[in-house]
Amino acid sequence: MSFTLAIVGRPNVGKSTLFNRLVGRKLALVDDQPGVTRDLREGDAKLFDLRFTVIDTAGLENVTDDSLQGRMRRLTERAVDMADICLFLVDGRAGITANDEIFADILRRKGAKVILGVNKAEGKAGDAGALDAWSLGLGEPVRLSAEHGEGMDDLYTLLVPLADGFAERAEADAPEVDIDIAEGSEDEQDFAAHQPTAKKPLQIAVIGRPNAGKSTLINKIIGQDRLLTGPEAGITRDAISLRADWQGTPIRIFDTAGMRRRARISEKLEKLSVADGIRAVRFAEVVVVLLDVEIPFEVQDLRIADFAETEGRAVVIAVNKWDLEDEKQDKLAELKEMFERLLPQLRGAPLVTVSAKTGRGLDRLHDAIRKAHDVWNRRIPTARLNTWLGAMTEAHPPPAPGGHRIKLRYMTQVKTRPPGFVAMCSHPDLMPDSYRRYLVNGLREHFDMPGTPIRLTFRGQGDRNPFKNPKFNTPSRLRKHKAVNRGD
Repeated sequence: MSFTLAIVGRPNVGKSTLFNRLVGRKLALVDDQPGVTRDLREGDAKLFDLRFTVIDTAGLENVTDDSLQGRMRRLTERAVDMADICLFLVDGRAGITANDEIFADILRRKGAKVILGVNKAEGKAGDAGALDAWSLGLGEPVRLSAEHGEGMDDLYTLLVPLADGFAERAEADAPEVDIDIAEGSEDEQDFAAHQPTAKKPLQIAVIGRPNAGKSTLINKIIGQDRLLTGPEAGITRDAISLRADWQGTPIRIFDTAGMRRRARISEKLEKLSVADGIRAVRFAEVVVVLLDVEIPFEVQDLRIADFAETEGRAVVIAVNKWDLEDEKQDKLAELKEMFERLLPQLRGAPLVTVSAKTGRGLDRLHDAIRKAHDVWNRRIPTARLNTWLGAMTEAHPPPAPGGHRIKLRYMTQVKTRPPGFVAMCSHPDLMPDSYRRYLVNGLREHFDMPGTPIRLTFRGQGDRNPFKNPKFNTPSRLRKHKAVNRGD
């Protein structure tokens, strides 16, 4: 990406609509009511042949106290400091307001590189607003319609000469998942090939119920107040992605909106937020399920953890607000018992206690995430797998449902991220789930793969009974086959 463009302006002037148009997808929430955007949101934008990073910001309010609006304003001012270029958006139909003049003065004092955009300026209805915009002293305004895509060529013309002065930025890539293992590859995985780098950082999604402390935790991890926090539940409404270096590990971390039970998701905004959180989980490599120590493992917590496992992501359970707990030993024992009982599909996944407010336990959380990522990438040679499989079947042979004996012949690993295995056997369609769980738990324990999703598929090798093959249905062929079997 060549530069960073921050879109700023009063609430409800169309910033998120323009953001979505530039990134080519509906990533930011859009609604008729003002104040929908409350955090900074970054996206990879494309405008003809230009590639750049665009930041959607909260609506600027003329408030400087510690209220929600005041914190939103400070967050937007931080975006101005972060960006290479600011696109100051005003409403062409509403005209220039007193707040527009105040914010234009703030941008001039900061010395920011500013482009003045007049949105909703399509047709004659926007003529007056476009003329009034000259009074802000920010140069010639560009007329835009974020809703209809008008004025994008004029915006491009203004951005091209500015883009030449900025260094290129690496584009964030989605993580590789379900990687096929080359046939015949028997070596242990080279972990160096999957170590996080600045170009390909370890991608983490933090998910959980509203007000569990997700944004506070991420602010503590990255060492700055990039995300809006407060006592109000549901402040975060978009999935926000941030890059940082965490104890020497390059990371890209996602903060997601709180995911509530579907029966309580009544507003359009919250429905979109849940979908945004789901997208963040699919984009991550490791998912941190953040619980509140006072009300852990509620139904929605279990659904969130199960969803992450179903998507094949490495999972770490973090219990927040540990500094508020008095009986820590008893509470920890209770949490472990609940975890093993309620989430057997994540058996062995790390459970870490943290305090997002004080930062206690973040070193243990970092180590748990790194280990979960390593296990997620693990490669087990076929020879070791089959030695283990022989011992497992000898200790507990497969069942014989309906009198049909199931014979396991061999096993091999076919995928990593997460680990995927194929076992060749007779009557794969009759293999009970209980025996599958027996083998999956054995893989976890023997090969030290706690918590990571494991995919185990049973396949048949075709029917080896020659009497069922039409080519043997002659007396001479049957006699010959029986003679061979007797050793004649």
